[in-house]
Amino acid sequence: MIFGFNTDVKHGDTVYHVQSEAREGELVLQTQVFVRGRCIGKRAVSYAEDLAKGGFSDLQKEQRLREQHRLVLDSIREGKLDTALDRRDTAETLATIKEMDVQWLNADSVHADRNLIMRLRVTEGGAAVPGARLTLRFTRTEAAPFYTQATTDAAGNAEIKIGTEESSLPDSSVLIQANCEGRSTTRKFMLRKIE
Repeated sequence: MIFGFNTDVKHGDTVYHVQSEAREGELVLQTQVFVRGRCIGKRAVSYAEDLAKGGFSDLQKEQRLREQHRLVLDSIREGKLDTALDRRDTAETLATIKEMDVQWLNADSVHADRNLIMRLRVTEGGAAVPGARLTLRFTRTEAAPFYTQATTDAAGNAEIKIGTEESSLPDSSVLIQANCEGRSTTRKFMLRKIE
């Protein structure tokens, strides 16, 4: 069973998107913090030892992830986010840090012929990632979220088109998750009208 939590929280003038998930393949409970679509930090806790001892239920896993999510949210509200994030120089946290990235290539011009058109590139360590599966969630204020998928080509590129009027784009958001061979990354983009 897959668990996950997504929350937007504001501190000062900054809106933080906090995303927590149980990464079953890695036996890790991971919380990522995003600002303007860019991951600024993570907290990852292994539950492999609990699982090996036996009796570690899905309910316990969900509760522990919920507590971790709440801890990060509270640290943001208190202005102490750094205290909740992993230090990058420990062996355990280095094992959970992914270098895969999703770049939005045409962010300056996204609407044409009644379509939201997103040209994306998936890279890892600067190299193209072919065959990555992209899952996109398009969220608007007055409509249910729309989901679609695409796969990157040999150059790590993919194009996604969503039929929508340009007037619905301001204040909408796009959440993209890229997956390839057990590795993943998530980016959130906010769409705003350029004055």
